[in-house]
Amino acid sequence: MTGPAAAPLDLRGTPCPLNFVRTRLALERLAAGERLVVWLDAGEPDRQVAEGIAAAGHGVERQATSDGAVQLTITRA
Repeated sequence: MTGPAAAPLDLRGTPCPLNFVRTRLALERLAAGERLVVWLDAGEPDRQVAEGIAAAGHGVERQATSDGAVQLTITRA
């Protein structure tokens, strides 16, 4: 069972690798099972964050948004 979602993190316009670092720092404040919603620019920022977070063992769900960005819902392992 997953926990509640943390406050959303809007990283649209944030360059790589800063968006990955900020996502990791936000995840570190969460308990196992809690969720973090992150908005990123589509393309390289989305891929790098999603792949890096998944490689660390966290669950990642990806959804494209109508404005061309990407919403990641990350469940902390």
